[in-house]
Amino acid sequence: MDFFAHFKIWVLTLILIFQSGYGFYLPGSYPHKYGIGDTLSVKVNSITSIETEIPFSYYSLPFCKPLEGVKDSAENLGEVLMGDRIENSPYKFKMHTNETDIFLCQTDPLSGDNFKLLKKRIDEMYQVNLILDNLPAIRYAKKESYFLRWTGYPVGIKVQDGYYVFNHLKFTVLVHKYEEANVARVMGTGDGSDLIPTVGSGGSELPGYMVVGFEVVPCSVMHNAQSVKNLKPYGQYPSSIKCDPTTVAMPIKENEPIVFTYEVTFEESDIKWPSRWDAYLKMEGSKVHWFSILNSLMVITFLAGIVLVIFLRTVRRDLTRYEELDKEAQAQMNEELSGWKLVVGDVFRAPTNAGLLCVMVGDGVQILGMAVVTVMFAALGFMSPASRGSLIIGMLLFYMILGIAAGYVAVRLWRTIGCGDKKGWVSVSWKVACFFPGISFLILTTLNFLLWGSHSTGAIPFSLFVVLIFMWFCISVPLTLVGGYFGAKAPHIEYPVRTNQIPREIPAQKYPSWLLVFGAGTLPFGTLFIELFFIMSSIWMGRVYYVFGFLLIVFILLVVVCAEVSLVLTYMHLCVEDWKWWWKSFFASGSVAIYIFLYSVNYLIFELKSLSGPVSEALYLGYSLLMALAIMFAMGSVGFLSSFWFVHYLFSSVKLD
Repeated sequence: MDFFAHFKIWVLTLILIFQSGYGFYLPGSYPHKYGIGDTLSVKVNSITSIETEIPFSYYSLPFCKPLEGVKDSAENLGEVLMGDRIENSPYKFKMHTNETDIFLCQTDPLSGDNFKLLKKRIDEMYQVNLILDNLPAIRYAKKESYFLRWTGYPVGIKVQDGYYVFNHLKFTVLVHKYEEANVARVMGTGDGSDLIPTVGSGGSELPGYMVVGFEVVPCSVMHNAQSVKNLKPYGQYPSSIKCDPTTVAMPIKENEPIVFTYEVTFEESDIKWPSRWDAYLKMEGSKVHWFSILNSLMVITFLAGIVLVIFLRTVRRDLTRYEELDKEAQAQMNEELSGWKLVVGDVFRAPTNAGLLCVMVGDGVQILGMAVVTVMFAALGFMSPASRGSLIIGMLLFYMILGIAAGYVAVRLWRTIGCGDKKGWVSVSWKVACFFPGISFLILTTLNFLLWGSHSTGAIPFSLFVVLIFMWFCISVPLTLVGGYFGAKAPHIEYPVRTNQIPREIPAQKYPSWLLVFGAGTLPFGTLFIELFFIMSSIWMGRVYYVFGFLLIVFILLVVVCAEVSLVLTYMHLCVEDWKWWWKSFFASGSVAIYIFLYSVNYLIFELKSLSGPVSEALYLGYSLLMALAIMFAMGSVGFLSSFWFVHYLFSSVKLD
C-alpha cells in the first residue's frame, strides 16, 4: 500500500510539473476574466523621480479627479513602507471596446502655486505611474535599432524656456482570450475557483479576455478650452485628436486651465497570462548581467578554493609534525618554537566588551537568517513583483521569527565566555532584541522626519509607526527572550584548554593588525560588487530586480568567502602570538560593509549624478548606511562563529599543557 501511495504522489507531482508549462500560479495570484464591455478601472500610484527619490501623491498635482471622489486602495504594510499610495483614477475603459477622442476633464485655472509646483515636478523629471489589473503602464521608445522601456510616463517636458504637460494619453491594452480548459486544469481550487469554468461547460458563454499588457504613449496636444465648456466627462471631443509623441503643443500657463483627453485601443495578443510580467523583468544589458555574475562566481570560487587548500595543508602539517614527536621533543618544541601553540593559555581569554560581542553576533545571526530565507522564498517565486510589498513583509516576518535564533546564540555564547554562568542572560536577550532594531529605528525616524517635512508619500504614517513598535515589543522581543531562555538552558561549550591567570604579552608587530583586518574585506566585496550594481540600480533607478536565483548563489558564496577570510586572519594572528582574535575575527569579514558603503558613495557620485537636493542625498546615504550596518552584523557573525569553531577544533586536536 505504501508503494502505491508514493506512486500516486509522484504521478500527481509530474502532472503538476507538466501543467506548469501553462504557467505557475502562486497563492493569491489568479487571472481575472473580463467579458466584452466590462468596465476596466485604471489606478494611480505615487509619482516618482530618480532625481529626488522622494515620492508624492498623484493628486498633489492639478490632475483630473474621479467623479466618485478619490479613494485609497487597500494597501499592505510593505506597500506603505515602500512609499506606494495606490488610488482610483478617472480613466475607465470598456473591455475590447476601442475609444478615441475621449474628453476627461478641464482643470481649474492654474494658480500661482500650482503653476510653480507643476514646473518644479517637470524639472525634477517626475513620472506618473498608472496600474491596470495589477500591471504598471509601460512606455516604449525607439533609440537607433533597439527599444527602450520605462514604467510610467513623465508629467511633462521642458523645451527651451517653455514647459509642456502631457495632457493626452494613448493607451494600448493587450488582451488574451480566456483559455477555459488550460486555466481550469491548473486553477481547479482556491479562492478564485468560482471565476473559472470547468472543462466541458459548453460554448454558450460569451468569450472572456484577460489583460496581459498595458502600454501608454503620452502626448502634448493643444486643446481649445472654449470648445469643451459644455462637455461632460467621457464625452466625445469635438474634433479629431492626433497623438504625436515627437512634438509638444500644450504649454502650461498661469491662470489658464488644462484640458485632459485620452484614447484606448485593445489588441489581442499571444502573450499568456502567466508570462505577462516578462516585459517588465527584461532588464537592459541582460547579457552583460549574466556574464558578469558567472565570471565573478568562477573567479571567486577559484580564489576561495586556493585559499582553502593552502590553509588546510598548513594547519594539517603543523598538527602532523607535532603529533609525530615524543613527549620530550614536544616539551622542547614548546620551549623553542613560537606560534599558535604558545598562546594556549590565553586563546580563550574573555575579550573586552564580551557582552557587546554576544549581542552583535546574535543580531548578525538574525539578519543572516532573514536574508537567506527571504532570498530563498523570492527565488522560488513567492515574492514576485506582482505582489507589491511582499518582499518587505517577508523580511519583517522572518526577522521577527528568527529572534529566537538571535537570543539563543547570544545567550549561549555569553554563557560560554562566562564558563557556564547563567547570570545576566535576560539582560543579554533584551539587548539583542533592542540593539540593531534600535539603530534602525533611529535612522528611519530621522529620515522619516525629512520626508514628513517634504510632504512625501514615502513618509511612514504615525499610525504605522505605532504598528511597527507594537510588532517590535510584542512579537520580536518576546521571541528573542524565548530564544535566550533556551540558550540559558542549553549546555555551554567547554573550552579544550585552561586559561592562565596572567595574560601573555603580545610581541610587537611590524604592521598594525587592524590594518590587515580591515583590508580583508576586499575579497568578500569582490564576490558581491557586480551584483550590488544591479541591486542599487533596481532600488534607485526604478528598475525591476528579479534574478533572485543568482542573488542566492552569490549570497551563499559571500558567506563561504567571509568564513574562509576570517579563518585565515585568525590563524595568522595566532601564529604571531596575538591571542586577541575575538573582535578581529568579527571585523575581518564584517569589514566588507566598509567597502559596500564606499561603493554606495561612489554610486551616488558617478551613477546618480542627477540626484538633487540635500534631502534626497540624506535619504540615499541613510538607507545605504543602514544596509551596510546590516551586512556588517551578518557577515561579522559568520566570520566570528567560523573562527570560534576553528580555534576550538585546533586546540582540541593536539594535547598541550
